[in-house]
Amino acid sequence: MRILIADTLPDTCIEGLQALGLTVDYRPKLTAEELPDAVPGVCVLIVRSTEVRAPVFARGTSLDLVIRAGAGVNTIDVGAASARGIYVANCPGKNSIAVAELVFALLLAIDRRIVENVTDLRAGKWHKTEYSRARGLHGRILGIAGYGGVGREVAERAHAFGMPVVVWSRSLTAEQARAAEVERVASLLELCIRCDVISLHLPLTPETRGIVTDEVLRQLPLGAVLINTARAELVDTAALRRAVQERGLRVGLDVFHEEPAGADGTFADPIVQLPRVYGTHHIGASTEQAQHAIAEEVVNIVQAFVRTGTVPNCVNLCHRSPGRFQMIVHHLDRVGVLARVLAALERHGINVEEVENTIFDGAVAACCTLRLGARPAPEVLDEIRRAEHVMHVDVSEAG
Repeated sequence: MRILIADTLPDTCIEGLQALGLTVDYRPKLTAEELPDAVPGVCVLIVRSTEVRAPVFARGTSLDLVIRAGAGVNTIDVGAASARGIYVANCPGKNSIAVAELVFALLLAIDRRIVENVTDLRAGKWHKTEYSRARGLHGRILGIAGYGGVGREVAERAHAFGMPVVVWSRSLTAEQARAAEVERVASLLELCIRCDVISLHLPLTPETRGIVTDEVLRQLPLGAVLINTARAELVDTAALRRAVQERGLRVGLDVFHEEPAGADGTFADPIVQLPRVYGTHHIGASTEQAQHAIAEEVVNIVQAFVRTGTVPNCVNLCHRSPGRFQMIVHHLDRVGVLARVLAALERHGINVEEVENTIFDGAVAACCTLRLGARPAPEVLDEIRRAEHVMHVDVSEAG
């Protein structure tokens, strides 16, 4: 099996895949435009930030699996993969600590004006009085929008700084909030009204795109702090500029609307030219610890797929089978039994949506469960029951 790694990953990832007996083609400098020409003959494609567009799936006739060595899959055309029956998986939670650490690096840098301190010192200037005016973090209320792995890690560190935590998340229950010692609110607007600092940890979906609007930002107190290490598209850029210029909003960004395609390049987003805006180079997940954890997870995913056919962290499986009926076939474990069952269903135009066959101790008998698109007529069931080595057949409406 041939594996193509089209991004920079630690040597431990390559060595782990090779230890599974796989052929690894390591080409970290491949671009999104070059990728379609590189995938013929590849079974598993591993990327980090390189985009995987529809032409990759059209050319990758041997592709079984695409793995994003990171938390999201927004750089992958998941729809195109699903249309060709190709698994897409990611590595959620493996960079949560790294991103949470950067949140507090940005927050502390903003509060203590670290960049300005360093710039003045390097210029031979001493302004102790000016830089002694930090507000401090203890007792200030931190609002977290989105309470997944990163949000939880941020909350844990906020408690260590003595910051009360308020959370807005559709998935957070009252019981979970009490256990985590955080307060839950019902809306993003309420979160902004309540908090001195807001940290964004929402996934990018049609519902969250541009969710941080003028109206949302106006709810923040004057001089508040907004940290975004999630997705630039969550925030209305024009509204953010106005909030910085008119309301003294202080901002820490690790993500931008216009980022260079590669690791190096020219950066021209005007937002970082504004006073009180701090930025980093989309490095939230880029610690050695996080990269090694992600590399280990990539190897685990490939190993599970090679050895069992299962794909951990798969993001594009149908959550509910379209099969409305379930047929259970008890049969002897013999060659051709299931082929005859499937042939009978095909002759009568009944689509099989899912199949699972379980073998019992001794490998004498088995039970096959099939999800069907239509209920088999009595004559179809009779035909299947008469098939050689079929012992019993049941049909019911699927739950």
